[in-house]
Amino acid sequence: MMSFDEAFSAVLHHKIELGIEEVDLLQSTGRVLAEDILADRDFPPFDRATKDGIAINFSVIEKGLKKLRIEAVVSAGMPQQKLGDIKNCVEIMTGAVVPQNADTVIMYEHLDIKDGYSNISRDVKKGQDIHKKGSDVKTGTVLLKKHTKIGPSQIGVLASVGKSKILVRQLPKVCVISTGNELVDVSQIPLPHQIRKSNILSLFTALEKEGIEADRIHLQDDKESIKKELSHILEEFDVVMLSGGVSKGKFDFIPEVMESLDVRKVFHRVAQRPGKPFWFGTQTKLNTVVFSFPGNPVSTFANYHIYFLPWLNVSLGQEDKKYQVVLDDTIEIKPPLTRFIQVKTYLDEGNFHVRIIRENGSGDLTSLANSNGFICLRPRENAYEKGELVPFIASKTII
Repeated sequence: MMSFDEAFSAVLHHKIELGIEEVDLLQSTGRVLAEDILADRDFPPFDRATKDGIAINFSVIEKGLKKLRIEAVVSAGMPQQKLGDIKNCVEIMTGAVVPQNADTVIMYEHLDIKDGYSNISRDVKKGQDIHKKGSDVKTGTVLLKKHTKIGPSQIGVLASVGKSKILVRQLPKVCVISTGNELVDVSQIPLPHQIRKSNILSLFTALEKEGIEADRIHLQDDKESIKKELSHILEEFDVVMLSGGVSKGKFDFIPEVMESLDVRKVFHRVAQRPGKPFWFGTQTKLNTVVFSFPGNPVSTFANYHIYFLPWLNVSLGQEDKKYQVVLDDTIEIKPPLTRFIQVKTYLDEGNFHVRIIRENGSGDLTSLANSNGFICLRPRENAYEKGELVPFIASKTII
């Protein structure tokens, strides 16, 4: 049986190279950039007024002039105008191009405008209230680096440089498989010996959050039919994700079938709770990765977040993010199992703390609804003390 740290490293070691595709800007949210995004011009692209008021040539202030004739009105969206007489001024709106011969803007609150003239009532500093051309970014500057995940703020940057089409990393093709004769569809009323399918739907919707539209298949506990179906699935998908069929029962056929299909077992069984029977392997010729999770709901849910999401991130060229939270209880974790304990986070004086969610084993679905992640506690002789920082794996928003 492999330790958790060994199993985790082994999973990340078997990342796969995903291709690149071009998508529309508004279809790129949540995707990972496959190109650096450069500024196609200076930002701002012109000297821009940041206040509503008047634009002047500062020489009038140096000469002690306070009353200036208004030549024109300039609004945002107009081509650059010209201050014809530097002893005059133009009215200017926020966002407008500062006219030629003008170098300073004075906001309306510091003016008294009457009969076509503007009287300056406050002290003026040369160059004030102008956002200078190129002061934010120069042409050719890298605005977004390759491997950046695209969110709403990145969409704004992409739009500002005219990127209507974006090169992004392809997402893996995933097939989610449930196994077991005891499972029936959600719409059915189960008999006393049956249960409704839930794991496959949890995995399916979790993958949807990552932008992955997975295929869903159910396999009965029949070795030959499992082998036949899996032989086709392994050829068509980058990732095969199973729930159930990997324990030591007489009808847990997945490990045996995988071996017969030349899927190399990387490991089977990890020294952790929940999720100890986890089976992981690869079909090298087909470049397919197999995550075969235990059938218990909490085990499946935990292993998806513990192993698959970090694997997905590194396969997309992103770093596996690490989080820590403050423990609110003293807990003993004796060897040999690493424990993943369901918790609910809360913010206290700027730090994230966790309350432990009590559960009734790895089949307790309701505990998943009440938690938003797992703390990872490796086995050690000394207890984990209240107030100690411990690793945290988020499964939902952490506040």
